[in-house]
Amino acid sequence: MVTRSKLGVVKPNPKYALTTITSANIPRELHNIKIALAHPGWKAVMDEELVALHKNETWKLVPRTPSMHVIGSKWVFKSKLKPNGSLDRLKAHLVAKGYHQIDGVDYTKTFSPVLKPGTIRMIITIALVQKWSIRQLDVKNALLHGLISEDLYMQQPPRMVDS
Repeated sequence: MVTRSKLGVVKPNPKYALTTITSANIPRELHNIKIALAHPGWKAVMDEELVALHKNETWKLVPRTPSMHVIGSKWVFKSKLKPNGSLDRLKAHLVAKGYHQIDGVDYTKTFSPVLKPGTIRMIITIALVQKWSIRQLDVKNALLHGLISEDLYMQQPPRMVDS
């Protein structure tokens, strides 16, 4: 049997058709807080994230007691790229380690609102038919607001502890 690969015919994978080789000077997505704190770009976005969380009064610091069930926290880093492969911006998010939560202690029910692609297409179609203007919005900090009846305790960010 003669296949395309045996004849030297190579069909490019469409999954990689629009990718570009990124520059070496773009900070990679980190998994180490020590390296992130040493890099001025990552440190700046981490500080920016903490300022936004304090501004929104996301938490208040309380002394730790032995009876508290404390959920861990970690930083998630992401390098956002422009379509041409150059660096657009760095993003750092402080997240709770949800896998440390205990059902009935830290939460009693879960809810995750999801926007389906079909809904987005329908809204765009209606906007086009009605000749409404469409604008793109880039949200820097999105926080879910809801009523929480339980007291939740999260560990302070690694290497950024306020005594």
